[in-house]
Amino acid sequence: MIRPSLLRRPLARLPTATRFFSTTPTRSFRPSTTLKAVAAPAVGSYNGDNPDEQHTLNSPSDLARRISAKVLPKIERPDVKRVLVVGSGGLSIGQAGEFDYSGSQAIKALKESNIETILINPNIATIQTSHHLASEVYFLPITADYVASILEKERPDGILLTFGGQSALNVGIQLDKMGVLDRLGVKVLGTPIRTLEVSEDRDLFCQALNEIGIPAAQSTAVGTVDAALKAAAVIGYPIILRSAFSLGGLGSGFANNEDELRDLSAKSLSLSPQVLIEKSLKGWKEVEYEVVRDAADNTIICCNMENFDPLGTHTGDSIVVAPSQTLSDDEYHMLRTAAIKIVRHVGVVGECNVQYALNPNKREYMVIEMNARLSRSSALASKATGYPLAYTAAKIALGHTLPELPNAVTKTTTACFEPSLDYIVCKIPKWDLAKFQYVERNVGSAMKSVGEVMAVGRTFEESLQKAIRQVDPRFTGFEPYWQPEDLDEALANNSDRRLFAIAHAMLNCDYTVDRIHDLTKIDKWFLHKLDNIVNIHRLLKTTALEDVDVELMRTAKKTGFSDPQIADLLKSNEDAVRAHRKSLGVTPFVKRIDTLAAEFPAHTNYLYTTYNATSHDLEFNEQGTMVLGSGVYRIGSSVEFDWCAVTCARAVREMGKKTIMINYNPETVSTDFDEADRLYFEELGYERVMDIYELERAEGVIVSVGGQLPQNIALRLKQTGVNVLGTDPDMIDNAEDRHKFSSILDSIGVDQPDWVEVTSLDAAKEFANKVSYPVLIRPSYVLSGAAMNVVWDESTLDHFLSMAADVSPDHPVVITKFIDDAQEIDIDAVAHKGKLLVHAVSEHVENAGVHSGDATLVLPPFSLHETDLARLKDIAVKVAKAFEISGPFNMQIIRKPGTVDEEPALKVIECNLRASRSFPFVSKVLGHNFIGVATAAIMDINVPEPIDLMKEKRDYVAIKVPQFSWTRLGGADPFLGVEMASTGEVAAFGTDIHEAYWASLLSVNGFKIPRAGSGVLIGGDITKPEMRSVAKGFIELGFKLYCSSPVVEQFLNAVPYVTCKKIFFPVKDKRKLNEVFEEHEIQTVINLARQRGTDILDEDYVARRNAVDFGIPLINNARCAQLFVESLAKKMPQGGLDGYQEGRIPSEVKSWREWVPAERLIR
Repeated sequence: MIRPSLLRRPLARLPTATRFFSTTPTRSFRPSTTLKAVAAPAVGSYNGDNPDEQHTLNSPSDLARRISAKVLPKIERPDVKRVLVVGSGGLSIGQAGEFDYSGSQAIKALKESNIETILINPNIATIQTSHHLASEVYFLPITADYVASILEKERPDGILLTFGGQSALNVGIQLDKMGVLDRLGVKVLGTPIRTLEVSEDRDLFCQALNEIGIPAAQSTAVGTVDAALKAAAVIGYPIILRSAFSLGGLGSGFANNEDELRDLSAKSLSLSPQVLIEKSLKGWKEVEYEVVRDAADNTIICCNMENFDPLGTHTGDSIVVAPSQTLSDDEYHMLRTAAIKIVRHVGVVGECNVQYALNPNKREYMVIEMNARLSRSSALASKATGYPLAYTAAKIALGHTLPELPNAVTKTTTACFEPSLDYIVCKIPKWDLAKFQYVERNVGSAMKSVGEVMAVGRTFEESLQKAIRQVDPRFTGFEPYWQPEDLDEALANNSDRRLFAIAHAMLNCDYTVDRIHDLTKIDKWFLHKLDNIVNIHRLLKTTALEDVDVELMRTAKKTGFSDPQIADLLKSNEDAVRAHRKSLGVTPFVKRIDTLAAEFPAHTNYLYTTYNATSHDLEFNEQGTMVLGSGVYRIGSSVEFDWCAVTCARAVREMGKKTIMINYNPETVSTDFDEADRLYFEELGYERVMDIYELERAEGVIVSVGGQLPQNIALRLKQTGVNVLGTDPDMIDNAEDRHKFSSILDSIGVDQPDWVEVTSLDAAKEFANKVSYPVLIRPSYVLSGAAMNVVWDESTLDHFLSMAADVSPDHPVVITKFIDDAQEIDIDAVAHKGKLLVHAVSEHVENAGVHSGDATLVLPPFSLHETDLARLKDIAVKVAKAFEISGPFNMQIIRKPGTVDEEPALKVIECNLRASRSFPFVSKVLGHNFIGVATAAIMDINVPEPIDLMKEKRDYVAIKVPQFSWTRLGGADPFLGVEMASTGEVAAFGTDIHEAYWASLLSVNGFKIPRAGSGVLIGGDITKPEMRSVAKGFIELGFKLYCSSPVVEQFLNAVPYVTCKKIFFPVKDKRKLNEVFEEHEIQTVINLARQRGTDILDEDYVARRNAVDFGIPLINNARCAQLFVESLAKKMPQGGLDGYQEGRIPSEVKSWREWVPAERLIR
């Protein structure tokens, strides 16, 4: 049974001193039409239009509203007409899609109040940067310099800083210190700057807690390594070091002795000006409270959450459960009271979260930290409870109080309540650490996960097993997917795979709950629940399918077992299990998330399925169109696919159709319940999609806007009788199957590189020798490191196919001829019944060999001739016709320059019959909504006539650059290759390629402009022609060149007018290397190595790795280095390195509407 930790509690009352009463003359009531508080389609409604009713209770009762008008405090609302919303920039580890959700909600709330919004956010893939939300959008860096320029240009009345993560917060504090906000008369809405500073400065925050008697861990704020060592000597080891003004625990970590602290503090202080040395409370429980407070001091707890993992694992990397399950009522109220006390004392106006360490053995707690802004946890809490935190926080920032705002779910009660849950939510992080060579897979106080899932169930077991499957479709549930040799070590030290090590310990090694608890410190309540799963697992394993009766089947499903999982245990198959289950009458029930645990009537469309129920909460009479979302954010699939799914769902609704969205990612806009007629917070596997399709009797399913996940089940859905809308799944299969795809390309006369599928090392060598090196290898079974690699010689081929991967008849390897020094081109297109409707051609700055998701994309293309564009369109026309495409598709094409008499070779290297990650980019740059066109084609409704956008001449260029998170991925080699590594993207516009590249590169979170005359460490492959020109360019601009290699030194010093000094370069001593960097003022690292380092002592690897560890800009591609030097040469004379100057607005500071005229912004 679920312990109701989040029961609706008596609300915090206003202190007498802060109560206000109206002193206006008494007026007689006039007969009037009864006003009903009806929620708007977005998220709510409020009494904001009639000035006489601005401070009234949100209630359907006319009498209640009239009485409340006399007693509710009259909070003065800020007089703002135009507000700047500061976004968060590119998605990175620690700051991901949750800020697209929160920013979008804030803009909706502002628009509802008739306030003009100006948004700065270079993340072009987001919903919030779509034309229908903000009045003006600036795709520019989230830096104090650029935000100040926009403030000066646009002159807004107010600014919102709490909806853009740490980036926005830091910029706001900096702008305040610069005096820009005061000088321009810009009001900070919501939580004041001083409160933000207190919450961010660890020392000030601890002082504030001491003032109200709230315990915090003994800590000392320091700014140097020596001070850190002295503080630790007083506090005593082990200690935890936390960075101030950082996100996701960046730079934080544990130290058990002086040596560990010396290394950790040196790295952390290179990323943050201040760190906090605290006594480690590792092993305590970690609990989090989400708090909302308005200007009238009404304060509520929206949600409390408990970490499955004890303290020591960053909450972003921990399994999290809501509501808390192991707290006593006394503990719950103790922490609730403390949270309200803290939030009131520091003066938060809006939303914030408070994190605690709770001693599992006695009544003792410590405050870990407070975030006085919307956070990752806020998004999770909002989706877990149904309470629209970001929307409410934005309204509070405008001066509204909680009693005036509606509960957007019930539409009859107010927002001044604490949600009640009759279900359990489980969040599990998504890591992609296996993609990276040399990466440290341990999980600690610094966040490493790239995304998260949220599962809803009525037992912990059901919720957890759902969440495991959501993390990766290859997982069927709580199974021993990792069986480490040193099991006790794997249990004692958390990693991205510890949950599966626990499964191994329980299922295969007979570890008891007590033994696992002693090793992991995970609360026994959770471990006993896992033991329940193990018991059902063992029972199923000894039973045949025909012997599974209704009781066992229902018990298994209530415990969260999936059909494939049961099939594996019964040695059967999924279809047989599904048929048997349905014959027993065991099917899921659909329940509502209503915020009130069914205590009040609610007609929400926010749904989940469970087997722990006896009836449905709604009727299935809409026969809507299902849109399958993109699932968890991971490397290769991120917010760009959420933009595609949301845009598609909106287009379907505009056609007058009902929509059903399925997704389980709490960071997304698609999981806002106002984006579809029905939202299922559910798995995207075949079993659950079929359950919902059958229950809803849906009109059809759209699988081509959510990335690869929906595509994987498309063919099976069709074979089961589902109406898959758009391109035929058989054609999708033809494009996915390399043999079929290659055959079709041959039949239509479209060229492709030579390739072969081999099952032995000898066959691989034979092919490589035949076509000549380099070759690209794609193993089907990878033992370590990246899956795909470019191989330049036979010895490397030997290494990869014997050491790093398995090649055998069971694990074939695809080998393709790699075309060196060739251009790569992206084509994004839409077709209808095989006829091309629209297409975009983007050119990569990097040559082929860099994954398209990590490439720098330029649109319109900067070097392609009109004859190239015509030939590329011809390929798109042929492919659309051959695959009978109805909907979106994407191709990557190699262009190899020909001889004087030959035209360039164009070879297709990949084709996906779905939307790609660059669809938002091309749509916004060209001012033409590709997904809107694709939805018309998929639905076969109002299909537009074909248009050739590439023939239109434009006076601007846009560039999309990748956002990497190397700093978070300790040990990983920051090298660009054919395996994608970036976690996000940013883009900017310019009058030419240099202006656009400058703005887009500065938009990358963490990118610091080098000071004029500073040092540049250069290294890598001297055969690259750009090495010479890049070095010369830096020297001409007044920079100093350094290198670690005598080969590079000799080569560069032979170049006229170039001087390069070889410096001492310790590859094993990080502290010493940091001192070398500081001594020579190295503020840029250019590393043009041809391939990854052979080991962690490789000089090029050390240069790349330490650049990102020390927060120094790293450029590791020759073409990008050349473009960077050229852009520097252009921007330095214009003051590009000088920062913000009053009255000088850089030429690139233009809004989207100024770059792309309004008439082009086609919906």
